[in-house]
Amino acid sequence: QVQLVESGGGLVQAGGSLRLSCAASGVIFRFTAMGWYRQAPGKERELVATITSGGSTRYTDSVKDRFTISRDNAKNTIYLLMNSLKPEDTAVYYCNAVYDNFYWGKGTLVTVSS
Repeated sequence: QVQLVESGGGLVQAGGSLRLSCAASGVIFRFTAMGWYRQAPGKERELVATITSGGSTRYTDSVKDRFTISRDNAKNTIYLLMNSLKPEDTAVYYCNAVYDNFYWGKGTLVTVSS
């Protein structure tokens, strides 16, 4: 059974930083592509960043140069370091794994105050 558990969300002022974590189980992690998505109130879920099993990364334009995705295969965990946060980054952030199917965590709320 695949499980993804996010943590690290919270309330932060604009310009601040947060680091999200996602712990995965039930997958052969080193072979699994992972990613972060977000969904703001009233909007569709959108891709934030992805990281392949080989460590290649991709970001949506709005977070480039501010967010960094990384993975620790020894801990079966991915991270999203978010710097220079803006109010428009406010959303529920979801962890995603691509294994034999698409899997989602339950999400963690990030609120950026102006």
